[in-house]
Amino acid sequence: MEESPNIAALAAQLADPARARMLLALMGGRALTVSELAQAAGLGKAGASAQVTRLEEAGLLAARRQGRHKYLALAGPHVARLVESLMTVAAEVGVAKAPPTGLRTGPRDPALRQARLCYNHLAGAMGVQMYRSLSSRGFLAPDGEGLVLTPEGRAFALDFGLTAEDLAPDRAPLCRDCLDWSERQSHLGGRLGRLMLARMEGRGWLRRTPGSRALLVTPDGRRGFALAFPAERAAAEPALPA
Repeated sequence: MEESPNIAALAAQLADPARARMLLALMGGRALTVSELAQAAGLGKAGASAQVTRLEEAGLLAARRQGRHKYLALAGPHVARLVESLMTVAAEVGVAKAPPTGLRTGPRDPALRQARLCYNHLAGAMGVQMYRSLSSRGFLAPDGEGLVLTPEGRAFALDFGLTAEDLAPDRAPLCRDCLDWSERQSHLGGRLGRLMLARMEGRGWLRRTPGSRALLVTPDGRRGFALAFPAERAAAEPALPA
């Protein structure tokens, strides 16, 4: 039998509900303490510490110490993509078992559906609109199994406020498509997704919501976003079948 990665061992780390809740709590992109993860998972601090250790040993969490405190975060965007994909598949499997009337995918909260954090980039309806708008104008283009920023896209990004240093080659992919949990279409991940979100926050278009992945869209944000990423120019991308 050919050797292959031990996906069963990885899946076992995700099979525990408490550990799964910890990973979901970290999908907002911010590092949390063991006490905060304990609260998210509904565990005592000792029990949470044991679960955190397992996630660290599995390579799913990265720890950083600052003073007396230990902060935990997802080990990287690859873990965030795994969690987001599992959320999507879990919803699809549930639908397959008991098809509801008036299908709704993703979170029920309208704010989460409109704009939310997916680790470090914009997700939800606004994230999908941005991706589709950039793609339809030729700013993003497929490159084999990946995604690239075209020369026209680079000009747009610089005009939007990013710098040449931001867009310089790096080990981390500049562009990556990420399947959206609620919209079931692609939104923009990678370094460019992170930079675009940071720029929109810097402009005051989006504000983070304490204790939630939801992003508050300001009045200036609604106007600016509509001008920068017009929906009417976006070519329709077929949604995945429910």
